[in-house]
Amino acid sequence: MADVLTPEQRQLNMSRIKGKDTKPEMLIRRGLHARGLRYRLHDRSLPGRPDLVFPKYNTAVFIHGCFWHAHGCGTSKLPATRQDFWMAKLSANAARDCKAVEALRAHGWRILIIWECALRGPQRWTKDAVLDRATNFIQLSGLPLLDIAAPQPSAVMHSKTSHGGKRTWKQ
Repeated sequence: MADVLTPEQRQLNMSRIKGKDTKPEMLIRRGLHARGLRYRLHDRSLPGRPDLVFPKYNTAVFIHGCFWHAHGCGTSKLPATRQDFWMAKLSANAARDCKAVEALRAHGWRILIIWECALRGPQRWTKDAVLDRATNFIQLSGLPLLDIAAPQPSAVMHSKTSHGGKRTWKQ
């Protein structure tokens, strides 16, 4: 199907998409702050510039949009137009994410990745469930890495985790 917008309209729409202070990020920030956790925002000194940094717990949190970070779940469907462009762009984003996670882990940081599908969509977790899992990981867990994503039926699962492995696209 052809794009219904002119190239100028599409460019304007795409330029309005935010990279910081998104709805999922604000939901997580407010929820963790209400639970007594204090953090720094978008620390430029760390690889990948994590959305939230908890120096006390040596933990970095990324809140990823499923489409922009090539999660491969039901909310990250590849556009029908210019598929080569989008596959290259989104694959580069995913590769950059993997590189940032590996660099942080090499420096001893623990990584929490919260995917947009965990907060939105038909398979989402409750807000409290996501915040409980995040809080437990940050404060109590000794795990080096945790992905929080919506539970996917095994027949629908199309991607591997964000910390390595090949991602495939659902079309």
